[in-house]
Amino acid sequence: MLRITDEIAIEDWELTEQFIRASGPGGQNVNKVASAVELRFEAERSPNLPGPVKTRLKRLAGRRWTKEGALVLHCDETRSQTRNRDIVRDRLAELIRQAAIKPKRRIVTRPTLGARKRRLKAKKTRAEVKALRGRVDGED
Repeated sequence: MLRITDEIAIEDWELTEQFIRASGPGGQNVNKVASAVELRFEAERSPNLPGPVKTRLKRLAGRRWTKEGALVLHCDETRSQTRNRDIVRDRLAELIRQAAIKPKRRIVTRPTLGARKRRLKAKKTRAEVKALRGRVDGED
């Protein structure tokens, strides 16, 4: 079980880990050992995630969200399989924590009378400057 917050915990059956061979440094070890981790979290079917959290998670995940409703994360940063596994689980937990934060609703405000007057005065001044840029009729 992976505990995210006090209310949210992910069961082991919701996570699927696949170990694949990684690219990058490691010499011949790279060709022999499957140290990279691909973590698949069935977020859409998860009974432990509330609906609004799923929606925000989908938006945060972007391309990592599949058509089936799964979240797929990769990690091949280190040569150690266990370390990569810990990193990818931490990333998943952090992503869900961010999705669990409810965004603040924006309170619609109106500009003050003084602000409106200043804006109109600045517009009028600018218009006068631009009007003076016209062609000058001179006596030749």
